[in-house]
Amino acid sequence: MRALRLMNWKSEPELVEVPKPTPGPGEVVIRIGGAGACHSDLHLMHDFVAGALPWNPPFTLGHENAGWVEAIGAGVTSVHEGQAVAVYGPWGCGKCSRCQLGIETLCENPTSAPIPGGGGGLGLDGGVAEYMLIPSERFLVPLPEGLDPFIAAPLTDAGLTPFHAVRRSWSKMTPEATVVVIGVGGLGHMAVQIVKATTAARVIAVDPKPAALALATEVGADEVLEPGEKTAQTIREHTHGHGADVVLDFVGSESTLKLALASARTLGDVTLVGIAGGSVPFSFFSQGYEVSLQTTYWGSKPELIEVLNLASRGLIHAEHTRYSLADSAEAYVDLAAGTVRGRAVIVP
Repeated sequence: MRALRLMNWKSEPELVEVPKPTPGPGEVVIRIGGAGACHSDLHLMHDFVAGALPWNPPFTLGHENAGWVEAIGAGVTSVHEGQAVAVYGPWGCGKCSRCQLGIETLCENPTSAPIPGGGGGLGLDGGVAEYMLIPSERFLVPLPEGLDPFIAAPLTDAGLTPFHAVRRSWSKMTPEATVVVIGVGGLGHMAVQIVKATTAARVIAVDPKPAALALATEVGADEVLEPGEKTAQTIREHTHGHGADVVLDFVGSESTLKLALASARTLGDVTLVGIAGGSVPFSFFSQGYEVSLQTTYWGSKPELIEVLNLASRGLIHAEHTRYSLADSAEAYVDLAAGTVRGRAVIVP
């Protein structure tokens, strides 16, 4: 079968022939219906060296995956051949207290996981391929009726990650509240929809690209702004001088973090989701009184189930640009160039 594999650190992936996987006891092979391409894949390609992570290439890319069960190993009982499923991407040990809650992103015993701190597409073979081996049936979520794997695939990260970030601040997203979403890319455009679908808060979207602001408006943003010296002031003007109750930064650069802090209302939340590597000073007076600063990482399996149900009811959807497996390397070129609308989804 064909698979897009990262062969070495600091290199471009290669589309190569590899053996089709066969499931062992407790394992499942799925036929891929869609695999999302993520900015974190670009970091894997270009920003790491041997020893930086507990695993190394080669491995097949793709940690946003959905498809149909192709074959099951001995002892598998929760899924059956032909069933449409999404893959929960972070693979923990399954036994620690975090994993027992379905929060395998925060596994506290990673040495007993299929791969420490990783998963399919993150050290082990992912889904930018014709087939994918899943090491345990617990990593599979049956798709709600009518939800196609191609549509579901990007929801496993680009939907789940913003859902988790939004959910952490639900209590502050009251009908009179304002939520600022900084960065309206693959994750940010989902965040706008999730806030609108699950709360009555107003949404202001911030992005330097006119196309991204147009997309934000299409998916429900109440106002859109370009970043600049007066953006924080404008946000305060649009919130009766108070500032935003919740700010979600899907970029994570120094400039976006500064904007987030300058825009936040007292008692507000500022959540850093993007991994651009920016930082800002933190002190008693570096932000408004009792502003909470928090990071977030992916989401839980129960939250993924909620995301998929929202999508099956038509309340959220991932805007996407479709690529064939033959053109999968080009998807990452376009992603790096910032020309992908919504999420790049690769379909074998």
